[in-house]
Amino acid sequence: MASKSSPRTAAAASKSVQKKQPKKAASGPAALSKDEELQAYRDMLLIRRFEEKAGQMYGMGLIGGFCHLYIGQEAVVVGMQGAIEEGDQVITGYRDHGHMLATGMDPKGVMAELTGRSGGYSKGKGGSMHMFSVEKKFYGGHGIVGAQVPLGTGLAFANKYRENGKVCLTYFGDGAANQGQVYESFNMAELWQLPVVYVIENNQYAMGTSVARASAQTNLAKRGVSFNIPGEQVDGMDVRAVREAGKRAVDACRAGKGPYILEMMTYRYRGHSMSDPAKYRAKEEVNKMRAEHDPIEQVRLRLIEAKSLSEDDLKKIDKEIKAIVSEAAEFAQSSKEPDASELWTDVLADVEA
Repeated sequence: MASKSSPRTAAAASKSVQKKQPKKAASGPAALSKDEELQAYRDMLLIRRFEEKAGQMYGMGLIGGFCHLYIGQEAVVVGMQGAIEEGDQVITGYRDHGHMLATGMDPKGVMAELTGRSGGYSKGKGGSMHMFSVEKKFYGGHGIVGAQVPLGTGLAFANKYRENGKVCLTYFGDGAANQGQVYESFNMAELWQLPVVYVIENNQYAMGTSVARASAQTNLAKRGVSFNIPGEQVDGMDVRAVREAGKRAVDACRAGKGPYILEMMTYRYRGHSMSDPAKYRAKEEVNKMRAEHDPIEQVRLRLIEAKSLSEDDLKKIDKEIKAIVSEAAEFAQSSKEPDASELWTDVLADVEA
């Protein structure tokens, strides 16, 4: 005969499930100060202009291999960077240029790596998807779908083991959210109460298939429920909402409450990669998103409406950013290609016992 749970046990279980259900974002994001809005504007604009230039250079044949642009998703990484502290780590997949720039990596080194030059962050051997910076706590850039998730979980494990109070932001997309290794990571992260924020950048189409056609559960913030990991959906086109939710998640991790899931509802304007014509969606859909939800335009309008800056001030900032990007492109093209001997370097690290 099946045993029955006591009312007290059932109530406790119900309370636990309710506690771990995906949360809804607070009504209206918190306001940013003038300086915070301005910094967010600069950071997002740098990513936008850099990616536009990268797209041009790819079309000119100066960038080989794959090239996945971050245009449209800038608010996610900029908002999350505003929620962490120095020493916290970032790891992501192959749509990674925006994350590199947001962590403070030099645009010249990033562009040089895109063009396969020795001045790049991986000495020209990694390209678009495989560069990192230990100094900036950026651990890649990973070409295999979902591979960064267990690695980010491992970084969080190291943080807990060392008791250093650091948190790891582990980014992945809606397509990677269906990978098995993601759920193995969820299980270990909750079991060991690891300080990791899983940031799901849901840009709606993965490699080209709508999330509604690829996922039985389209609310990806719920993916951690069976592991007791709290999660919430966030307006990933609003840098204020991202930062506010990011702060909640990071603070919870740093307080020893274990992992947290943030599903960023965002949108990419370009194809999955430069070789993708994106014929699986209507141009009207993209245009509507640009016109009504563009993350950079939202900040620009707030700066103008609050009389913080004038149109001329904003044009000056845009000019400064374009100069930075042009300098990066010039550096990349003038940097030498790696010597053939570089094929044998950085392959194996000799470690003393």
